[in-house]
Amino acid sequence: MIWTIIGILLILWILGFAFHIAGGLIHILLVIAVIVLIVKLIQRMGAKK
Repeated sequence: MIWTIIGILLILWILGFAFHIAGGLIHILLVIAVIVLIVKLIQRMGAKK
């Protein structure tokens, strides 16, 4: 589920660069998605120990 959201946000971010559509909002959402991804990876690494 999270990978789908990250993929969609990444595509929207690239489209935002190409067509200048809602650039600020897309950048904020992309930063949030990256933060969530990092937190998930850290939690996954912690669970393996």
